[in-house]
Amino acid sequence: DGEAARRLERYGPNELREGGKKSTFRIFLEQFADFLVIILILAAVVSAVLGDVESTVVILAVITMNAILGTVQTVKAEASLDSLKQMSAPTAKVLRDGTVVQIPGREVVPGDIVVLEAGDAVCADGRLLECASLKTAESALTGESLPVEKAAEVIDGEVPLGDRKNMVFSGTFVTYGRGRFLVTGTGMDTEMGKIAALLKSTSKTPLQVSLDQFGKKLSIGILILCGLLFAVSVLLRGENVMSAFLFAVALAVAAIPEALSSIVTIVLSFGTRKMAKEHAVIRKLQAVEGLGSVSVICSDKTGTLTQNKMTVRQLYVGGRIIPAQEANFKDPVQEPLLRAALLCSDATVNEKGEIGDPTETALVRLGEDFGFDELDVRDQWPRLGELPFDSDRKLMSTVHRFAGGYMLVTKGAVDVMLDRTVLGPGEREEIERVNQTFSNQGLRVLAFACRRLESTEVSLEEENNMLFLGLIAMMDPPRAES
Repeated sequence: DGEAARRLERYGPNELREGGKKSTFRIFLEQFADFLVIILILAAVVSAVLGDVESTVVILAVITMNAILGTVQTVKAEASLDSLKQMSAPTAKVLRDGTVVQIPGREVVPGDIVVLEAGDAVCADGRLLECASLKTAESALTGESLPVEKAAEVIDGEVPLGDRKNMVFSGTFVTYGRGRFLVTGTGMDTEMGKIAALLKSTSKTPLQVSLDQFGKKLSIGILILCGLLFAVSVLLRGENVMSAFLFAVALAVAAIPEALSSIVTIVLSFGTRKMAKEHAVIRKLQAVEGLGSVSVICSDKTGTLTQNKMTVRQLYVGGRIIPAQEANFKDPVQEPLLRAALLCSDATVNEKGEIGDPTETALVRLGEDFGFDELDVRDQWPRLGELPFDSDRKLMSTVHRFAGGYMLVTKGAVDVMLDRTVLGPGEREEIERVNQTFSNQGLRVLAFACRRLESTEVSLEEENNMLFLGLIAMMDPPRAES
């Protein structure tokens, strides 16, 4: 505890820092730091010197209105940065003085050992020390839709963020398994902190650059024109020097488009309001024009265009394709398929939410739609053994006691399962055709099979000569707004 207190003082609290927030008055003043606006202020000063009160008042009124509009929009949008803070874990279970204690997430320091269980939010970045089938959802950080399987083994060399399987990151959460990790980064030193830092540093938009260039070219052009006019008036026409100067200055003031900044700001404000109605918060007014210039959008799909919520759409059982909503699980042909889907799964769905792989939670939700609670089914046929999912063999198997003995229930990739099931003449070709049909519709397909066992002792050799139960095809539905 003593060392933790010293490190908390040294590294600071485990939270994202906003940095020095600008006051409203400073934001207001920054609206005048534009080349065109500076030219307008100079024009107002010259008008005042020349006694043209009306022009001075109009120019200053336009500039001030423009600054007020920009300030209001910026202040309203500043709150958008706070959303990252809400991803921080409120509490964490850490090992202090040999005992696991629960502390506020902001008090976690580098060097702490944090205990993770399914459903926990990860409070900081860290290196895994222990890992028991640990999976974390990292879509908020990497865009990876499926939970990432973690391992405590050493990784050689520098690898991309998504491939650091022996690390966990702040802002992600545990969907399966358990583990312990050593905290290596907190607050702004985390990967989420780097994103927060990037949000603070913004460059000029294309519109700002082009307006600056236009203002400079316009000003230079006006000055050259007024200089030529002054020279012609004095040298060729023989006019009084003061009269010629006043005329040239008046022309310069008249030629500067006083309303340009205001019109740009007003139009951008309309655009920003329209975007806000579509739930898109724009921090800088000028970014609206940038969006309007976009011709190609590169977007992540899962969780952005789609809901990141796998949903069962089609079944293939008993030689027929059946839409999920028309399934009848009182049918003795269809019931074994759903029961296998619930038993050969680790996901749970309740009023508090969903825990587990999105593919498995889709299977559980399908069962609940037809009155099958996954916990009741698992209580009736408890798991007595298992062969966990392996990405090399693409299968997962569980062992249960059924009437007359033990049953191995297996789910996995269709191509792998077809090589391990006993099929009749033409049956394999038909299943491959159905699988191709589902795949052409953008569906993810799982195959299910089973076989009887003599005991609960199970090895990889048992995942052969199985009875084919059927296919379940699912998809990640698009968001309504996309």
